[in-house]
Amino acid sequence: MSGVRRLGAESEDAAAAYLLQLGYTLVTRRFKASRGEIDLIALDGETLVFVEVKTRRQGFAAAHEAVDAKKRERLAHAAEEYLDRVRDRRHAARFDVILIDGQALHHEIDAFRVP
Repeated sequence: MSGVRRLGAESEDAAAAYLLQLGYTLVTRRFKASRGEIDLIALDGETLVFVEVKTRRQGFAAAHEAVDAKKRERLAHAAEEYLDRVRDRRHAARFDVILIDGQALHHEIDAFRVP
């Protein structure tokens, strides 16, 4: 595994552990869709949460800077594909971004909305 992939996997592990500590239920990791991938999918109570994990080597960027419009569109399509596959639309849904810089973690809840 390359250094970048290892760093990404470690960041996803840290983000998943953090969400579990908050009481979230992890549904799946690395959901692959035809037009993208969702790093983590979890339940926060009755809300289905699609989580993008970003690793930054120096400082936090705002979530809207870390996940540009093109990435938001890919995440939205992947989330739609997930919902179609599981045929479960009973939960409200949102998109969160978790930014990791070294040992620091920033969780941007409801980081963006899709039309």
